[in-house]
Amino acid sequence: MYICKNFFNVVMEYTICVEKNEDGWLTGQCEQLPQAISQGKDINDLMENMKDAIELVLEVKRDEFRKNYHSKTAIVKNLTLPYETKRSTEISKRKWVPA
Repeated sequence: MYICKNFFNVVMEYTICVEKNEDGWLTGQCEQLPQAISQGKDINDLMENMKDAIELVLEVKRDEFRKNYHSKTAIVKNLTLPYETKRSTEISKRKWVPA
């Protein structure tokens, strides 16, 4: 028996480390999913590209997980952890220093 429940309307918050590279583009990497890396011409472009990168990483991880449990008897449940505090979504301003 294989049971997989999906819950909707859960908002996930990710922390993106942003650096400016030598050619002026911004590069980002997700703290929670280090495999999710992207770049953009400006912060808005980067964040849109990071959404795509995170979705792709999650899709691959989900497919790998389901592949591993496809032939086994398993019950799969989602766990939602409450936020203790609200984090600011503002992007901190910092001086860009060449590496």
